Amino acid sequence: MKKVLIMPCLDMKNGRVVKGIHFVDLRDAGDPVECARIYCENGADELAFLDITATIDKRKTTLEAVRRVAQVTTIPFTVGGGIASIADAEEVLTAGADRISISSAAFRNPGLIDQAASKFGSSKLVVAIDVDRNPSLASGYEVYIDGGSTPTGKDAIAWAREAETRGAGYILPTSKACDGAKTGYDIPLIAGISEAVKVPVIASGGAGTMEHFLEAARDGKADILLAASVFHFGEINILDLKKYLNEKGVRTN
Repeated sequence: MKKVLIMPCLDMKNGRVVKGIHFVDLRDAGDPVECARIYCENGADELAFLDITATIDKRKTTLEAVRRVAQVTTIPFTVGGGIASIADAEEVLTAGADRISISSAAFRNPGLIDQAASKFGSSKLVVAIDVDRNPSLASGYEVYIDGGSTPTGKDAIAWAREAETRGAGYILPTSKACDGAKTGYDIPLIAGISEAVKVPVIASGGAGTMEHFLEAARDGKADILLAASVFHFGEINILDLKKYLNEKGVRTN
C-alpha cells in the first residue's frame, strides 16, 4: 500500500485553536504556536492552519498568527481561510506557509484556481471542499461554501474533478455530517473523490479512533489523514497511530 501522511489541523478563531462539531459549538483547544511545536516534535508529517471564520467575517487570514506558527514549524504547512485573490495567497506564502488552501473563493471564482496554479504551481495549491449529503445529486454529495453554511447545488465529486483540471495539487473534502463527531470519516465521499482525481486527497472530518484512520487510508484511498480534536485533546498520539497503521499494513514512513 502507498505511504500515507498524518496531518493535524489547527482550526483558528480569534488567535486560538478551536474545535467544534458539525462546524459549530466551538471550544478552545490551545495556543497555535504551542500546538504546532508539539506536533512537529511528536511525529506529524504535515500541518494545516485554517482560519475558519475569515470568509464569513469577510476578512483575510490573520497573517501574524501564520508567521508565529511558521517560525516553529518544521514540516509542510498549509494555510487556508480568507484567501480570495492572488495577492492574498502571496501574503500567506510570504508569511511562511508552504501551501495555500482555497475553498469558497475558488468556488465563486474558479479561475482563481487556474491563476494560483499558474503563479505558484499546483504543488502549493489545495482546494478544500466542504460537503454535505444530498441524495438528489449524482454522487449523493453537495458542495457547501462560507464555512459550510451555504449550499451551492453543485455535485461535490464533479467539483473535485473540475478543481483538479484547473490545477489543484490536492483536494481536501470535509464532511459536515461527520465533522467533529468522532464517528469516522465519510468513507464513500473520500473514496469517490479519490477514484475521481489523480492528485492526493486529504481525508478530513470525523476521526475518533485509530480504526477510522485505517479505514480512510485503506477503504477511502486517502493520501493524507487530517484530524484535529483527537490530537488536540490527547486522545490519540501520532507516533502510536503511525505504529498501529504500520502494523495494519499502511505505510507511514
